[in-house]
Amino acid sequence: MHRALPVLAVLAVLTAIWYLGAWRMNTPWALAQAERAGVELSAGELFTETMRQERPRLPAPHQVAAELWKTTGEMALRGRAFSKRSLIYHGAITLGATLTGFALGVALGILGAVAITYSRVAEMSLMPWAIVSQTIPIVALAPMIIVLSNAVGIEGRTVPKAIISAYLCYFPVLVGMVKGLNSPSASQLDLLKTYNASGRDSFFKLRLPASMPYLFTSLKVAIAAALVGTIVGELPTGAISGLGARILIGDQFGTPLAIWAALFAAAILAGVLVTVIGGVQALVLKRMGMAR
Repeated sequence: MHRALPVLAVLAVLTAIWYLGAWRMNTPWALAQAERAGVELSAGELFTETMRQERPRLPAPHQVAAELWKTTGEMALRGRAFSKRSLIYHGAITLGATLTGFALGVALGILGAVAITYSRVAEMSLMPWAIVSQTIPIVALAPMIIVLSNAVGIEGRTVPKAIISAYLCYFPVLVGMVKGLNSPSASQLDLLKTYNASGRDSFFKLRLPASMPYLFTSLKVAIAAALVGTIVGELPTGAISGLGARILIGDQFGTPLAIWAALFAAAILAGVLVTVIGGVQALVLKRMGMAR
């Protein structure tokens, strides 16, 4: 409970600021509508009107929560959880591409880190390119990846989104694993040499176990980056499916509530994924004797 209090306090402050912003940004429309109707609103009535507009400039928290429930829990209770209007369906589409890209990015990151750790040539060649690759805006790169994928005959929308996702998430894994694999001290490496340990023993019995805390920390960053990459990759696909598509559709049809509900669904999905990785981290490190 003591750990939750600071979080709840921050959430309360942010919610209050959000309500204040919604009131301020939605007031001009409410006043304009009242003026057209020839009605004079009191302060309380004005606040009420700003909190229940169908297309507000900034939706209030309770409006976003209601829209989120309407497109998730309510549809699930009606047996339409995987309807194309359900955020559960679109979240599942986004999740599939995210996990595919995450697996690809993690594999590339780990392989690159091993190469950099054991090869000076790889360190001098791969690391600068890895750093430079992150300077290219993913918003500019995503349409090119999708167009090139279609040009080479890669059908479907999962693979291009997975490539974009992997592009974003491999870098934190690469950096974290390079740091982790090089974390053993020189004295520890020398001690293994006195035991006549092979390079394979040095990797699997010292370097790899020592890199686990770094790996899981980077995985938390990587899974969030993978989700962002997938959502960005869904934006130029013609608004078919996925949370990114729902955001695009909401923007095209001028429905802010749909946009904010999709954004919050993405945030909740990211939180769940990071929490799952944190749980796996606690379990693995405990089994390895590196955590209580």
